[in-house]
Amino acid sequence: MAQKILLIEDDAQTAGYIVKGLTEEGMTVDHAANGRDGLFHATDGGYDAIILDRMLPGMDGMAVLGALRAGGIHTPVLMLSALAAVDDRVAGLTAGSDDYLTKPFAFAELLARLRLMLRRGGASAQPTTRLSCGGLEMDLLSRKVKRDSRPIELQPREFRLLEYLLRHKEQVVTRTMLLEGVWDYHFDPGTNVIDVHVSRLRRKIDDGETVPLIHTVRGAGYRLGTEA
Repeated sequence: MAQKILLIEDDAQTAGYIVKGLTEEGMTVDHAANGRDGLFHATDGGYDAIILDRMLPGMDGMAVLGALRAGGIHTPVLMLSALAAVDDRVAGLTAGSDDYLTKPFAFAELLARLRLMLRRGGASAQPTTRLSCGGLEMDLLSRKVKRDSRPIELQPREFRLLEYLLRHKEQVVTRTMLLEGVWDYHFDPGTNVIDVHVSRLRRKIDDGETVPLIHTVRGAGYRLGTEA
């Protein structure tokens, strides 16, 4: 069966070059020309790998990558970018991409990196179905949450928010990250909707507990962790 690749690239010439080359290699390639369409396809298409441009209209590549990883989608991602500085490459890799290739590039190198990524992806473990921090546990299949033996009832948005925090436990997450990863840009960054939901979630998770898990990091955002 042909391997199915999603290409998210806004430059028509670059996209045509990649699509032609991969098709000639026997792969099936779907192309999206902006970040929003790419994210839609990536969450619905069952792809073997994604080639993702970093700078895209509508929703940039880093935001697309963050939304995918926050949503539990672990399809291997090869990020393309004209940003070649070490800090840029490190940012792309630490955000969840599996490889990072700078423009301009030779197709032979892109193909070699893609094939290596596909081999690694084929041998990878099954996706995570449980997340935890301290005594807090989330089952992604049954959508049940408990802290120690206490069940916690969450609304759908609260569940997504907690899942995002658990996937980034012991890390500071900014309001912008939450806006992109949980709310999909549906609200103005200046709104207090994030703070309201975090406050509600904190009451359900931490009220009555000796050790709080949800912490406000002044001037930065929030952090889920066992240490203050």
